[in-house]
Amino acid sequence: MMDDPIVEEIRKHRQAHAAKYNNDLKAICAALKIREQQSSRKVVNRAPRLLLKKVS
Repeated sequence: MMDDPIVEEIRKHRQAHAAKYNNDLKAICAALKIREQQSSRKVVNRAPRLLLKKVS
């Protein structure tokens, strides 16, 4: 498998971010929600869509 420096960098940052919250997914999500609320960007929530099966 080829080593991709971009993928390795992303993994390094992801691991550091998770370690900041003791690898607790609930804490990570809570922090992201707070960041989302404090952001000046517009957040769009879309309803889930059903994927229709193709008829053969």
